[in-house]
Formats: sequence, C-alpha cells, structure tokens
Amino acid sequence: MSTVQDVIERMREIDRSLDPGDGVACFNRVYLRVTELVLRNLKEGFFADLEFVQRLDVIFADLYFRNVDAALAGRRPERCWRPLFQAREDTTVWPLQFVLAGMNAHINHDLALAVIATCAERDLPPDREPVHADFLKVNGLLAQVEAEVRRDLEPYLLRVATKDAETIKHILGSFSVARARDMAWCTVESLWPQRELDVLYDTSVAVLSQAVGVVGRLLVTPVVPPPDLD
Repeated sequence: MSTVQDVIERMREIDRSLDPGDGVACFNRVYLRVTELVLRNLKEGFFADLEFVQRLDVIFADLYFRNVDAALAGRRPERCWRPLFQAREDTTVWPLQFVLAGMNAHINHDLALAVIATCAERDLPPDREPVHADFLKVNGLLAQVEAEVRRDLEPYLLRVATKDAETIKHILGSFSVARARDMAWCTVESLWPQRELDVLYDTSVAVLSQAVGVVGRLLVTPVVPPPDLD
C-alpha cells in the first residue's frame, strides 16, 4: 500500500472480517478513526510536510498489519502485541482495555521504528524541522479520539460496584497517549544513532518490545466483565 486511503481500506477490511467484540476489532475501530482524521487533516494542509506524514502513516500502519497477518497465518505476533492478540477473545476484558493495549504496542514500540524508517528513507534526520513539529500535531488528533473512547466508558463504570470501577480506572489510568508519544520520541532519539549498528539496534528493539509487552499484559488484566447496558 502507498497511500493513507489504502491504509483506511485495509482497516475497513479488517473491521468487516472480525466480530465486533474481538479485542483486535476494538483497537482497529479506534485506529481507523485516528487515520481518517489524519487523512482529513492532510487534505486540509494541517501538516507542514504532507509527503512525510503520509509516508510515515503508511509505514506505521504496516507494522500493525504485519501482526494482524501473522495471527491470521497462525504465527505469533511480536512480543509487544501478544497481550492484545492473546486476550482478544476474553469477555472479561473491557473494550477500552483492548484499545489501550493496542495503542501501547503501536505507540510505545512501532511509532519510533516508523519514524526512523521514514527519516532514513527520506535522508532526513528526526531533529530536522518540520519532522518533530508534524509529529506533535498528531498528538492532538490522538488525544481527541482517546477522550471520545474514554467518555464511552463512563456509562459502563456506573453499572459496576465501586471497588471494581476503581480497579478498572486504576488499570486504564496507567496508560496515557500523550506520555506514550513523548516516550516514543525519546526512543527515536535513542535509536536513531544505532540504526546502522545492526546488532545493537536489533537488541535495543527487542528489549523495547519485551518491556512494552509487560505493560500490555497489565492493560488487559481481567477485573470484572463489562456490564450490558441494554
């Protein structure tokens, strides 16, 4: 795929192929919403370097699609993605937990790799403007969607016991998109000098994937089945 529209079509295809309650489907719907916002803002000239952002979006999404394809083929996803894929059918995990587990893997691990790959492809260091400025502009779009998803959770929290509600809030409060993207940029700055040192780079990425996977396991910790609002 070569355009953001191609990415959107693949996400829509994934959405059609999965049960709505599937954990991967929960994440995919939110990711689709974010990507649609990115495309709209690309068309409106919101970003300074449109070609860079479009290419970054495609490379970034492909890292997610690789794990979807691995699961379809019966292979194990990467360590950072395994908590989501292994818990995807657990009905005691709340939809927002699945969403945040996916965001955790995709932002805390994949995003830095996508930025590095895009910068290397374009021979453009990450510290060269407007790379970082456009990176920061996506933060607002992600924050908007994250807020929408968290608001959707409120009616469900009102239907469970106070203790259970506080526990689920504690788990979900352990992840923040803003903090994750800040850390992703720090990872870019750390990995960029290592990119031509294959052994060091691969080792650093493997350690990162494992650490992100640990957080993912926390995010999909079952607490109490989400209530039915019908």
